[in-house]
Amino acid sequence: MTDTAIGQIVALVIVLVIVIFVIVILAKAIRIIPQASAGVVERLGKYHKTLMPGLNLLVPFIDRLRPLLDLREQVVSFPPQPVITEDNLVVSIDTVVFFQVTDARAATYEIANYLGAVEQLATTTLRNVVGGLNLEQALTSRDEINSKLRIVLDEATGKWGIRVGRVELKAIDPPASIQDSMEKQMRAERERRAVILTAEGTKQSAILQAEGHRQSAILSAEGDAKAQVLRAQGEAEAITTVFEAIHRGDPDPKLLAYQYLQTLPKIAEGSANKLWVIPSELTEALKGIGTAFGDRGAPKKPAE
Repeated sequence: MTDTAIGQIVALVIVLVIVIFVIVILAKAIRIIPQASAGVVERLGKYHKTLMPGLNLLVPFIDRLRPLLDLREQVVSFPPQPVITEDNLVVSIDTVVFFQVTDARAATYEIANYLGAVEQLATTTLRNVVGGLNLEQALTSRDEINSKLRIVLDEATGKWGIRVGRVELKAIDPPASIQDSMEKQMRAERERRAVILTAEGTKQSAILQAEGHRQSAILSAEGDAKAQVLRAQGEAEAITTVFEAIHRGDPDPKLLAYQYLQTLPKIAEGSANKLWVIPSELTEALKGIGTAFGDRGAPKKPAE
């Protein structure tokens, strides 16, 4: 192999090395940050800047890019934690935390493991909050507990560059014996409500029936009263008509006495008529009738 060929090979190797070096330099100098992410750059081991989404340039071999941080809101479900309530009952509580990294520099340098820190802080805060409540309050005050947890976590994690948006209690599980007691109590309460509803229904039914009977009695009494008024009006009109007819006919005492005799059986009708009064006019009429019949039966005197 001639010296020329050897020189060409060496030149080719040098060119390849230079190309590879340039490619490596470009690969280290150019960084593309995806959307909703941030990268912390250290220059010679010290914080230099935070890379935002898009194309960014670095100084090769001097700047170092730390692992990217996700700036989206994250949801972390922590395992059940045993918590002692104020009435000394151990309940198991599952917690869900919604948080978001707002400052990549603080999340990188202010805390070693922000996810583990949030979990431990949520656990201790949960025990402090629930420890001041009894079991019934803990079961019925979830919104209050969530609000207190969120406020405490947000204040504590603010210096870490983290914002806690929401904290939710996914489940509160009391001991098995307490659950059985609560189920029995709920069944007894439902049975009591059923009995009360049945009694209320019976009461309303009785009230409606009594109201119906009362309305029926009132309507019946009103009907009877109207019927009696109509009968009395008819009898009054009949008496007036008879009275006017009698006076127009100008009857004599004999006819009146005869009419009285015909009326006597009607006066005596009915089992309730134990005592009845004969008008004085009837006595006078009977005398007239007797006189009339006496005059008719007596022999005529011979003419003198």
